[in-house]
Amino acid sequence: MKYNLSEISEVIRNRRTITPEKFSTRKVHREQLELMLSNAIWAPTHGMTQPWRFRVYLGEGMESIRQLIPELYRNTTPVEKFNQAKFDRMALRLQRSTAVIAVCMHRDPSGKIDEVEEIEAVACATQNLMLTATAYGLGTFWSTPKLLNHADCHQFLELQQGDRCLGLIYVGYPEAEWPEQHRRPLEYVTTWIENKL
Repeated sequence: MKYNLSEISEVIRNRRTITPEKFSTRKVHREQLELMLSNAIWAPTHGMTQPWRFRVYLGEGMESIRQLIPELYRNTTPVEKFNQAKFDRMALRLQRSTAVIAVCMHRDPSGKIDEVEEIEAVACATQNLMLTATAYGLGTFWSTPKLLNHADCHQFLELQQGDRCLGLIYVGYPEAEWPEQHRRPLEYVTTWIENKL
């Protein structure tokens, strides 16, 4: 066997969504984020378009995104639909995180690859990123608020025509024990076709 499958399986099965409310004050280091991103770019990519783009907010750089996200929610939400608890939660999550990664898709200008395949490639890159975070003992939270599609957010992220932001990945050390989780057994989600139909 080329690799230790039990360790690989353990990392995959232990990846968790951990909301920033459960992050400790321990800082995430740039070197950790660099390895997470270095592993992210080894995701499958049809046509080798490598559509992933990352904007990493860390240290003092966090202030810009801490101001943008809650205020963009306030400014783009009709008064009758504005939810103060949601606004407060957005602000708190940004305060509790020492790093946020905006995961974006850069659309191949030739259009030779369908957009859905580019999105899938970025999603695979995001999984690589989160698995590496798990190996470090870091929690991640993939947030996809609708405001990421707003023109002001696109401008903030310096997205080009056809590009999309597929989410914000909040990164931090959990302050409590690593959460347990489960999945449906394989037989509920898998059909085996072993004989000629």
